[in-house]
Amino acid sequence: SVLQRALLVNSNALVRNQSKKLVVQQYVSAVPIRCYATTAAAAKAESFLSGSNTLYVEEMYESWLQDPNSVHKSWDVYFRNVNAGAPPGQAYQSPPSFSSFTPPAVQGPDQAGQVSDVVDKHLSVQSLIRGYQVIRGHSVAQLDPLGILDADLDSTTPPELMLNSYDLGESEMENVYQLPQTTMIGGEEKALPLREIVKRLENSYCRSIGVEYMFINNYEQCNWIRQQFEPPGVTQLTDNEKRLAWERLLRSTKFEDFLAKKWTSEKRFGLEGCEMLIPGLKTIIDCASENGVNSFVLGMPHRGRLNVLANVIRKELDQLFCQFDSNLRKGDEGSGDVKYHLGMSHQRINHVTNKLINLSLCANPSHLEAVDPVVQGKTKAEQFYLDDGNGEKVMSILMHGDAAFSGQGVVYETFHLSDLPDYTTHGTIHVVVNNQIGFTTDPRHSRSSPYCTDVAMVVRAPIFHVNADDVEAVVHVCKVAAEWRMKFRKDVVIDLVCYRRNGHNEMDEPMFTQPLMYQKIRNHPNVFKIYTDKLKQEGLVKQSDIDNKLNEYEQICETSLESSKEISELNFRHWLDSPWKGFFQDVHGTVDLKMADTGVSEDVLQHIGKVFSQNADLTIHSGLRRVMKAREELVGNRVIDWALGEALAIGSLLKEGTHVRLSGQDVERGTFSHRHHVLHDQKMDKKVYVPLNDLYPKQASYTVCNSSLSEYGVLGFELGYSMTNPNSLVCWEAQFGDFNNTAQCIIDQFISSGQAKWIRMSGLVLLLPHGYEGMGPEHSSARPERFLQMQNDDPDHFPESITGDFVVRQLQDANWIIANCTTPANLFHILRRQIALPFRKPLIIFTPKSLLRHPLARSSFDEMLPGTEFQRIIPENGPAAQNPEKCRRIIFCTGKVYYEILKERSDRGLVEDVAITRIEQIAPFPFDLVQAEMNKYPNAGIHWLQEEHKNMGFYDYCKPRLRTACSWTRRIHYTGRKPESAAAAGSKAEHLKQQKSLYDDAF
Repeated sequence: SVLQRALLVNSNALVRNQSKKLVVQQYVSAVPIRCYATTAAAAKAESFLSGSNTLYVEEMYESWLQDPNSVHKSWDVYFRNVNAGAPPGQAYQSPPSFSSFTPPAVQGPDQAGQVSDVVDKHLSVQSLIRGYQVIRGHSVAQLDPLGILDADLDSTTPPELMLNSYDLGESEMENVYQLPQTTMIGGEEKALPLREIVKRLENSYCRSIGVEYMFINNYEQCNWIRQQFEPPGVTQLTDNEKRLAWERLLRSTKFEDFLAKKWTSEKRFGLEGCEMLIPGLKTIIDCASENGVNSFVLGMPHRGRLNVLANVIRKELDQLFCQFDSNLRKGDEGSGDVKYHLGMSHQRINHVTNKLINLSLCANPSHLEAVDPVVQGKTKAEQFYLDDGNGEKVMSILMHGDAAFSGQGVVYETFHLSDLPDYTTHGTIHVVVNNQIGFTTDPRHSRSSPYCTDVAMVVRAPIFHVNADDVEAVVHVCKVAAEWRMKFRKDVVIDLVCYRRNGHNEMDEPMFTQPLMYQKIRNHPNVFKIYTDKLKQEGLVKQSDIDNKLNEYEQICETSLESSKEISELNFRHWLDSPWKGFFQDVHGTVDLKMADTGVSEDVLQHIGKVFSQNADLTIHSGLRRVMKAREELVGNRVIDWALGEALAIGSLLKEGTHVRLSGQDVERGTFSHRHHVLHDQKMDKKVYVPLNDLYPKQASYTVCNSSLSEYGVLGFELGYSMTNPNSLVCWEAQFGDFNNTAQCIIDQFISSGQAKWIRMSGLVLLLPHGYEGMGPEHSSARPERFLQMQNDDPDHFPESITGDFVVRQLQDANWIIANCTTPANLFHILRRQIALPFRKPLIIFTPKSLLRHPLARSSFDEMLPGTEFQRIIPENGPAAQNPEKCRRIIFCTGKVYYEILKERSDRGLVEDVAITRIEQIAPFPFDLVQAEMNKYPNAGIHWLQEEHKNMGFYDYCKPRLRTACSWTRRIHYTGRKPESAAAAGSKAEHLKQQKSLYDDAF
């Protein structure tokens, strides 16, 4: 082994040469083997290593006594000389080559220095090899196709790669040195001259491929990567592989040429400068398909999307080309988005493996990297529904830009989901299209790390840097990446170092800010010409082949262009990345606007409630035993609190075969310790019980999982999960409601507008704790005003037709649903309504904190039985409602402030004078019910009351709609806090003062 033949062959010399201490420790820690020595020098070496590893001798010596062949030949010589009487420091002599030698005679004292020099040289060579592998071999690789930039932003040669750093020079170049087992540059050879060692190291690590992997703390994985890059000739392609790569490159290049020729003034974010992305992606898909994957979920930014759609997903070219027609009418549904934001799902035959595969490219906005977690969630869901627990059938591929990969925090958040049990997709292949520029920003000004890919080191993903102008190197790297993912089920990164032939888009002028780079680019041939010339020289393609293939593809494009002119209306259903059978029957299909009953029978409620109150055979916390007992008593009394209402909704859906997933920070227990869906044994680690997964023998699966401390990444993940299958209830809960603002990009770009832009329905539920309990501005408001501002209903338009299906039709027209429930029964119904609806809409629920245990926030089983439903408003039902003509004021409000006003009204003796009506579904606004309630109190002043500040909360949304409901005949008064910049007071005393003022104003 390495240590046996190099490190401790002369312990005395080792101890004397203190400069070798680091080298010794590096090898001792890197190679998990024992080494042995029998002399006093061994004790010195042990002391010298300061306890980093203990060196044992007796076992090796005893083994040698029994069989001299059981130890390395260098130790054989050493032990022979020791037995012959040589002093320990003079017992070893290095032969001309470690591969074969004759045991020498005993040395004299004057030869000790010579022995030490030989050992030092071997150690130096091994350190040099390690330098190429570990330190910076990749940093001098020829990665930039333009030859003007260094991929790691450092133009110096690391001293670890310089021979003089190891006291090696030209005089040692022909000397033969033993190769350690941690390198495979020798192939079958165990020793090589230094000149050949350096040559092979440079071929492996310093040509068109730079490999970063030695930060991986797994011996098998590191060795596997070496096996893919170090053996001589391992990166060579077969003639058939070269020809296939060339044909794919032809289509990639000529597609961009065709678009540029036909639409010279259109933005398309073309792929020029990185045309090898297409052959690279197709290589990944080929290799993964060969290993069993039949479904691929892709995400990417706008650059190159049209090319990927055309040549990887294989979207019909006429559907692509028609989008360049400015006269094209949009279809009946959706506002649509630009062509380089849209996605698609397509099933096709992979011609290399002859297998049917599904390719799905997710739609996404210009917000770079926002699609990353969405793709991961969609992939996880597909794996779940296909029972693909190891990622053998479904995998994700993410494409990135270099500046975004290093600059956007969601990349880090997404990486951190990669190995979490309920979020892992068992390995993603990341392809960074490294333009070496971000819009107009030089990479030296846009990142602090050497490489744009350094963020991937956080999960120890291997990183393969490759020159995008070296076709064969790119194909090899893509094959290795796919094989890595299939073997180890872990993330891997391909850094495709390229350039951007045009500006940020085809209309942009890059010479303003990068004159030198773009002077170089203008004179640089594209990769198709470079590779075509190479294959012509090798005799693999002829000019006639080239002409035929070019003419063939040109004709395909021209024919598709003519066909596209026949398309007069854009149907966005062609661009869906995950069609839902049953929701989209055909192009002109209609949805049956009927909603299933959300009520549940008594026996089902009783059964779920009782199981939810059990703890199986776990030893649970004493405080939790009281909680379970209280639940059991509530069920026995046919009463539920908030936690029971939620559990009954989830449990009943599971019984009906609906998969439910609840995710977020600390959701298993609940931030406010009310949920307790996962019970933990107090004496045994990892012993848990999930009662809701133990309801019925053939129930659906319930996944409840604490997430990483991420909102952006996790909410995006759950959104992707929800879009995969409509027959599931997917919920994300914020720890506090206002924490949703760090996921604002997902909310703005995907959730509120996804259906309008991309016809992408989602039934995702956001649970946002909201309410003013004096906890300060950070924990009070879920910012309802932001959600309501994005609601698409018209405040000045009263819906004309109030018929039996009015509720469902109003929900169908809305972009999402916003509710602020005050009763557990309403929570129960609205969650079940998500599945009962004949379509899917995102649901925003402002959930309570103090109401979780409020004695009045209770519901009876009677409110959840068949025939009952979600109440959009809960009208006044007290004395004021019995004699409405005498009522002088009607207060409309929403949320937990109702219970506070209710108590205050009673304390002030105004139960006959003031009516209080709760609006539970804020949006779409319940015009019909609010109008009826107003008409009921003809002599009452109308007030909107809220605990939020006037410039926040629900007032700005509700006031114009209240006016519309009364046909602008009555004034709407405001009762609440005055406008402020912070969401709430940070002082408890100030909070109470504001609350008292609120009550005074209300009455």
